[in-house]
Amino acid sequence: MVDVEKALDEAGLKNASVREYVAHWAEITGADRVEVVGAADDARLLAEALDAGELQPAGDGLYYSRSFHKDTARSEERTIVATSNPADKGVYNNWRPSSEMKPLLVDLMRGASTGKTMYVVPYLMAPPGSPLERYAAGVELTDSRTVVLHMIRMARVGAQYLDDLEDPDSFVRAVHVTGDLENLGQGTPHDQRYFVTVADERTILHFGSSYGGNALLGKIAHGLRQACYDGWASKAFLAEQFMLLGIVDKETGKRYHVCGGFPSASGKTNLAMTLAPDALGDRYTVEFYGDDIAWLWVNPDDGRVYGMNPENGVFGVAKDTNEKTNPTALDAIRPGSGAIFTNVAYNEDTHEVWWEGKTKHPPADVAGWRDWKGHLISERDPDDQSPWAHPNSRFTTTLANVPNVATNFEDPAGVPIDAIIFGGRTSDREPLVRAIHDIAEGVYDGLTLGAEATFAAEGVDGQLRYDPMSMRPFMAYSEGDYAAHWLDIIGRATDPPIFAHVNWFQRDPEDGHFRWPGYRENLRALLWLVELKDGLVSGRQTPVGVLPLEEELRLDGLEIDDEDLDVILALDLERWCQEMGFREAHLREFQNLPEEIWEAHRRVAAGLEADRLEYERQEEERLEAGPR
Repeated sequence: MVDVEKALDEAGLKNASVREYVAHWAEITGADRVEVVGAADDARLLAEALDAGELQPAGDGLYYSRSFHKDTARSEERTIVATSNPADKGVYNNWRPSSEMKPLLVDLMRGASTGKTMYVVPYLMAPPGSPLERYAAGVELTDSRTVVLHMIRMARVGAQYLDDLEDPDSFVRAVHVTGDLENLGQGTPHDQRYFVTVADERTILHFGSSYGGNALLGKIAHGLRQACYDGWASKAFLAEQFMLLGIVDKETGKRYHVCGGFPSASGKTNLAMTLAPDALGDRYTVEFYGDDIAWLWVNPDDGRVYGMNPENGVFGVAKDTNEKTNPTALDAIRPGSGAIFTNVAYNEDTHEVWWEGKTKHPPADVAGWRDWKGHLISERDPDDQSPWAHPNSRFTTTLANVPNVATNFEDPAGVPIDAIIFGGRTSDREPLVRAIHDIAEGVYDGLTLGAEATFAAEGVDGQLRYDPMSMRPFMAYSEGDYAAHWLDIIGRATDPPIFAHVNWFQRDPEDGHFRWPGYRENLRALLWLVELKDGLVSGRQTPVGVLPLEEELRLDGLEIDDEDLDVILALDLERWCQEMGFREAHLREFQNLPEEIWEAHRRVAAGLEADRLEYERQEEERLEAGPR
């Protein structure tokens, strides 16, 4: 039997609660060895992983891994929030009683790490000294060396983070057991995978994967689901799937900070890592803080909302990342960065990597290239057009590698938030940017955030798949309580951030071109927003918020058709009135939604209907008057 006490003594891990937790799970999982790891072990673990064939070299200081072909993404249907209180059940959190889930996971994990090493990964999901540090400490136990290497890039890892806790027992207990990946029945009625956050016990139990958010438990399981619950239970903070960036005006010295949520494929990472457009680069600099998670709280000293990225790295989607869409990301995974690529295409002869969208065409010489399943491209049927890289292929790199990372990204005090934005992918009705001053209307807008789906069979094109605050897969308690918690936290601010909704994806229905060029040009909308908050511009009021006037936008050096600009700075009242019916049906799915949210919905709906009727009246008068 493994000598756990000896292993912990050799590692210098003193925390008695941690030691007890490790010993308990070492006995359950049956691991042959226990090893405490920290960031200082990275080089050794990389060498061991290369020797074992778990990683392959992908250039100077770059690495490649391939996961099991049925283990390539998060599995929302197998992801569960468990508590002892049925009132925590929501529409999206797959709630189950903890009394049912804990024994089930213990049985699945019993003996499942026999013959393996149990790596003990002490970590912190916040800069040391943060006001939220008490919620940030955790220990992940995992039987996967590649998971350890990813965690070292994504969190602050080391025993020192657990030795000096104010409450030695206050840490998240996270257990990851890979399981027999080839025999877990993935996607069948006999699926054995379970990814469970026992939120009211601050315990995370994940079985049946070695991939991404299923296995890097400090990331979304702790950083989002558990922190979401902790923030609500403590009434102290919000934990959201938000990007966070800074804008520096070099002319005035003013700094602004913007965070926000975007559903999948709505441009969140590209915005988080954006640079200023060339025409504005002499005056503005954009600083990167984070692309995926933000924790928000109110500082009582100045009455402002503050935010931080609890992560220490980037777990980015490789697909379509290139010099145009995200040059910052490419720089962050440059040779020597220590980045790990997962499930991209790999050339075993040259150690190159490739993914769809990296270049316009795949490499012409296919010698040595294998796709994400490990199959040689050269042996493919000529008609096989399946992707070389998995659509969810990833790169993992530390924040310090991002070339425009903010100089204060590790400041435990966080940064003051000037604006909270939501951005969905809609081809019509949603203008470029609309600002919202009222807190309840801002929260309402976040709850009705969505991206387009097509329901042609029902005769409704462009209906949204709603993703409240972009937290649909990560909400840890009921949506009504979630909305109330948002109103409470932001409502405490005496100088609250401005809310806004952005949309880079309006299309011309005739030829399908995007009306707005996007990418780096998106900064222009954010500059208008922070200037609106500062009272430097006024915009025009509409029922869904304040829209920019054309002359208020910084359009220097921007090539855009006048008609396209007119459309993205206007409202399609008929489509908006139709949308309000869908929004009401969406909100009625939630239990105990605060009355302030319903009042906001009614105000917006009434304003839109009044504007629509007034427009129709004016049109009737114009027609009656006849041609001039």
